[in-house]
Amino acid sequence: MSEKVRVRFAPSPTGPLHIGGVRTALFNYLFAKKHGGDFILRIEDTDQNRYVEGAEQYIIDALNWCGIPFDEGVDKEGGFGPYRQSERKHLYKKYADELIAKGKAYYAFDTSEKLDFHRKDHESKGKTFIYNWHNRLKLTNSLSLSEKEVDAKLNAGEDYVIRFKSPQDEKLVLNDIIRGEIHIDTNVLDDKVLFKSDGMPTYHLANIVDDHLMQISHVIRGEEWLPSLALHQQLYDAFEWSAPQFAHLPLIMKPVGKGKLSKRDGEKLGFPVFPLSWNESKGYREEGYFPDAVINFLALLGWNPGTEQEIFSLSELVETFSLERVNKSGARFDPDKTKWYNQQYLQGRSDTALANSFKSVLDVKQINLNDRNDEWLIKIVSLIKERAVFVSDFWELSDYFFVAPTFYNEKASKKQWKENTPKILNQLVSILERIDNFSSANTESIVKSWISEEELSFGKVMPPLRLVIVGDMKGPHIFDILEMIGKEQSIARIQRAIQVLG
Repeated sequence: MSEKVRVRFAPSPTGPLHIGGVRTALFNYLFAKKHGGDFILRIEDTDQNRYVEGAEQYIIDALNWCGIPFDEGVDKEGGFGPYRQSERKHLYKKYADELIAKGKAYYAFDTSEKLDFHRKDHESKGKTFIYNWHNRLKLTNSLSLSEKEVDAKLNAGEDYVIRFKSPQDEKLVLNDIIRGEIHIDTNVLDDKVLFKSDGMPTYHLANIVDDHLMQISHVIRGEEWLPSLALHQQLYDAFEWSAPQFAHLPLIMKPVGKGKLSKRDGEKLGFPVFPLSWNESKGYREEGYFPDAVINFLALLGWNPGTEQEIFSLSELVETFSLERVNKSGARFDPDKTKWYNQQYLQGRSDTALANSFKSVLDVKQINLNDRNDEWLIKIVSLIKERAVFVSDFWELSDYFFVAPTFYNEKASKKQWKENTPKILNQLVSILERIDNFSSANTESIVKSWISEEELSFGKVMPPLRLVIVGDMKGPHIFDILEMIGKEQSIARIQRAIQVLG
């Protein structure tokens, strides 16, 4: 690309950042990095009535946790600030006035009551009220009023808005990197409000002015903004500015049924829809997901690399990503697949790193490792991690390494505990007591030799042994467990079970 790539993620601070917003930020980030460009964060807070305290910081924290920090934006000056629209409001009136001077926009003084009357009147006749070329001369605006009447209203401080004057009988040909050519009949477009009498622009004007002044080369945003593309292109044309290239991303769809993924879907089906927790809603971070796993599964929601590869590092995503391979249709969200991704990333983590993370779980459980060294905990992690999806799963998979069982699975006990089981286990205790080298391999060799010599079946020894050591029929290789808990603890558990189970 000949021009400098500059893209922006421009959320409104009206609440937590939805996972769909994170994906929009991610695609902007990947595109910028692929082309050596800049990724900008702009906070679009022109609607102060919907502003939520803490939402802006949440957005910044979420991007940082995901590992896709912005290069330029709020508190990261890049020469195009300020980066909050509320701090730029002094800029927009000039551009609104310029459009009026060019005949591309006009003052409208219609009251909300009058507009509501027209809407209801149209509805009663089975029609839809659209404020545009076919009725604007019948309404109260600077196109239908004399210049003297307009000045009088402005001088009297009457409320007004500035509307864009959409053209009549024109055919627009718009271009979208993902969707190709889009044809629009201007007769169906309404005259959108660009500026309000409270001195604040609407999204449409502020968005165009800011993108122009910040030299944005590509606008990569959600599909919900596709209906605004015609107006935005016309605004660029009206100002005689070069428009950026547009790409509208497909929606992230519900796991079941139709429609856009929502917070309610997550609450109903038990999965997060936010990157970080917000009030009562847990985020992916709090649920134990790795940020790189979240980024990986989000990248493949609506984008196809063209290969069978599913696991991508961030650098691989940057190298492979292209807007041309983004799908037009919505991508169905699969909660089970997100867990699969996290499991793949967990398996790829070093045992040492996972053991360090596991320590925080043990702290919550108030487990004192006493004189156990890090290597002991690392070995436990190596034995159990392949069955885990989250680090938080480690406790359920390994609790018997730390605490002797206090009860025994009832179903397993009925199946494995026979009349002669106590006698066999007492004999086994005698064997274990004589073993000096209690390594897994040595203990296994001695015990299996004893089983063969006594002409016992393995089924009479090994399942009951697992039951009394673990409390259930779960866990890795039983002799690995014996080695890890040690001879003294192994014998104590067998003897206790004989007493409890008879």
